[in-house]
Amino acid sequence: MFRGLSVYTGNAHPRFAKDICSYLDIPIGDADVFKFANDEIFVQIKENAREHDVFVVQSLVGPSVSDAIMELLIMLDAFKRASAGRITAVMPYYAYGRSDKKDQPRVPITARLLADLIGVAGADRFLTMDMHQMQIQGFFSIPGDELSARNLLVEAFREIVEKDPDGVVLVVPDLGYANVARRIAEALEIPLVFMQKTHRDNSGRSEVVAVIGDIERKRAIVIDDEILTGTTILNTVRILKERGVKEIYVACTHALLAGDAAERLVASGIVKLVTTDAVPLRPSAAATGKIEVLTVAPLFAEAIRRIHEGESVGVLFHPPGLQLPLQVN
Repeated sequence: MFRGLSVYTGNAHPRFAKDICSYLDIPIGDADVFKFANDEIFVQIKENAREHDVFVVQSLVGPSVSDAIMELLIMLDAFKRASAGRITAVMPYYAYGRSDKKDQPRVPITARLLADLIGVAGADRFLTMDMHQMQIQGFFSIPGDELSARNLLVEAFREIVEKDPDGVVLVVPDLGYANVARRIAEALEIPLVFMQKTHRDNSGRSEVVAVIGDIERKRAIVIDDEILTGTTILNTVRILKERGVKEIYVACTHALLAGDAAERLVASGIVKLVTTDAVPLRPSAAATGKIEVLTVAPLFAEAIRRIHEGESVGVLFHPPGLQLPLQVN
């Protein structure tokens, strides 16, 4: 037990919060979070939280992202009014990461707005993982830490690389993820190949327009921070096959997999998709049998412990990192 440490959760991904508590060997905090008949969200903390070090775990994901966000904000406010000693918003997935800049006339920077709301609601710190763009960290007026799944992904693919050290490449379909991908490629000691893509409109669809690097007769690991509709990955897989790639693996931190994205990825002929449990996997996606889920709950739990104890969180970022459990299913 950690004196004064309390972990609570909303309804977006409660299993993840319970896995964190299991690793820390503490009970999940007791709170009611539900909707009234008029669709308004109600929160009540069912136990004393005065002066506690409170961590509110909520991935900002669907089926209703707006509900997930509002639950988090209302919980933060409830703990602030309950005189919690320190409140940390733990968001394994941070929503609106794609709205990080004003790249069209008269559009908002929603990622910044959300960061402001979290601070105003009562959070003293934030903890998240693999944001869509690095600069989003700077949108917050409160301190925080951004964890990364890259060490886990490196270990997940190390055996494949060791069996064919000269025949595997890491493919980046989005140049925004290039810095993280470069570190993964260096850790695996394999070449990095870039796919240049463009967005034609606001539909979420994208098109790969160029390939930078040698991929012919290679095994490819296609990696990105998140997969939503799967369009970018599917375009990348198609081009890799046209260029003679033998096997294709896909990896990401956040498998959002809207609609039939999982089924289309599996039908594209990939060997498997490796992801994490930072967001809940849709039942239909799990049923495909080609998705391997790595757990990052122990990583978040260790970060929470270190924050509570006043220890460095930075050690979790550097390889080889901590030897934490990998496999969920």
